[in-house]
Amino acid sequence: MPKQPRAVFENLFAFPPNRDTLGGTAYFIVENDGNILIDAPPWNEETQAFVRDRGGVRSLFVTHRDSIGKAQQIQTDTGCAIVVHEREAYLLPEAEVTTFSEELEIASGISGIWTPGHTPGSACVYLSRHGGVLFSGRHLLPNSDGQPRPLRTAKTFHWPRQLRSVAKLRDRFSPETLSWICPGASLGFLRGKRAIDRAYIQLAEIDLETSLQEKVLM
Repeated sequence: MPKQPRAVFENLFAFPPNRDTLGGTAYFIVENDGNILIDAPPWNEETQAFVRDRGGVRSLFVTHRDSIGKAQQIQTDTGCAIVVHEREAYLLPEAEVTTFSEELEIASGISGIWTPGHTPGSACVYLSRHGGVLFSGRHLLPNSDGQPRPLRTAKTFHWPRQLRSVAKLRDRFSPETLSWICPGASLGFLRGKRAIDRAYIQLAEIDLETSLQEKVLM
């Protein structure tokens, strides 16, 4: 039996890992003005029923190219808007997309923020509720200790730029405005936790100078 989405906070759910997005985790924000998907979930009957029972989808925000999955099919089935950074929009040639450059208000209290490095159009989503939640896609992932970190792999587009994007988030937020990080993969390292807590403190603890010298992970 397929796993069901689990509640992270009130009106915020995490879907099971999606094979179509290399095991990525998508999130679902229930909003009075229209619900928002962050990345593509497994688009099966169970997901469709879950989404439909909660009022459908108004927008699907794509945090990076590997999280597209069945985004076009989701748009066809739900009529939702697809929001993607302008540098990755060409990967959805048959879909109707809304693009942005630096930042975009998706809904009241919800913003998309360009954080390039993992991919050219990598982006995060910030939700101001619950003390501040950052949906980090694969820009920041938990390490084996559950700490948020940028991850340098053979597929990383531009490592120094990714580290500058980490600094951008550090400079933008504070302990009062960023309490949680919901990563787009590797949730197993959270060992049952709903999200990464003490988010800003842990973000500020990342040593960017040392990280610059990190070797590529295969």
